[in-house]
Formats: sequence, structure tokens, C-alpha cells
Amino acid sequence: MKRKHHDLDAWQVSIDLVKDVYCLTSLFPSQEVYGLTSQIRRCAVSVPSNIAEGSARLTTREFIHFLGIARGSLSELETQLIIARELGYLTADQLPSGKLDRLFALISGLISHQRKRVEK
Repeated sequence: MKRKHHDLDAWQVSIDLVKDVYCLTSLFPSQEVYGLTSQIRRCAVSVPSNIAEGSARLTTREFIHFLGIARGSLSELETQLIIARELGYLTADQLPSGKLDRLFALISGLISHQRKRVEK
């Protein structure tokens, strides 16, 4: 069954990011399974989940709210990946910086577009 969020580039890229994050965190030390690994994975999953939930809501304002949560989770994810790099669990080359930047821009653009719809 196809839902409207499946057509959103932001949702599609965020699903790809989740897969990347799971691959990256599988390399972390086993003592991090219940710490940083778990936290990073939850943040990554939160992004497409909030995009999907917001798009299924009844109003544009609700959608904007959930897009804001998704963008916040993305910023949190970026911070945690930087922490993982600082701890030596990842190299700078392993960070999905390009995908994070693209996704932040996509979500921000979607928020701007939805705000214009509310203003009409």
C-alpha cells in the first residue's frame, strides 16, 4: 500500500540514511550497543517516522510541526555521529555528511513550502 509520504524526497532520503546508520553503527564496539549505538539508531529512525506521521495528519500545521521534529532529530543524529567520530568509532570519511546536508535542506524546503500553503 502506497502512502503520500512515500513520494516525498525527504522521506526517501531519510530511509536511505537509516540504512547507512545501521551499517555504520554495526561497526561500533559492543559496549556501545545500549548507549551511543541505540541512541543514534533511534534518532535516525525518528526522521522518516516523523515525516510519515506528519504527512498523515489532518492539517498542514500538524505536518509542519512533525517536519520540525524530524529536522530536530536530524540535528541530534548529526551531533551523535560527530561524537562517535570524536570517540574514534568513525572516521570523518565515514560520516554521511552529504546525505545529512541534503536531507536537512529537503526538510527545510518542505517546511517552507507547507508554510506558504498555510499563509494563503
